[in-house]
Amino acid sequence: MPVLVRPATPLDADALAGLWGDAARECAQHRGGRALLEDLLAGRDDAGALRDALAAGELVVVLEGEVPVGFAWRRGALIAALYVARGQRRRGHARSLVAGLLADPHPPTDGYALPGDRATKSLYESIGWKARLLTMRAG
Repeated sequence: MPVLVRPATPLDADALAGLWGDAARECAQHRGGRALLEDLLAGRDDAGALRDALAAGELVVVLEGEVPVGFAWRRGALIAALYVARGQRRRGHARSLVAGLLADPHPPTDGYALPGDRATKSLYESIGWKARLLTMRAG
């Protein structure tokens, strides 16, 4: 089935809401995940944050056929979130998302990977990125 990476559109909103819910549940289980979610949401509820990110052109989706199976949330030069649905992993979708972002005239230069998230770290290392920052936070 063909895979396509493209900017998210309002037609993707329902699929993104479902993917975001799954991503948020997984993220919250990781060390540092709740803090990352708080930063991404910035005081908004899930629907408001997604609506704002969609309007700002910060979301990119990967489709298998015509169905969004993953997304990347880009904030400037940062890949703030990267997610592929559980049943769609190990098919190159995350790599396709990152490749699509890197093809942009102003590609991202940083990406978040939570402590213990070896898959995301390995993905970034496979494109030549190196870990260079550890953020410590009170609480």
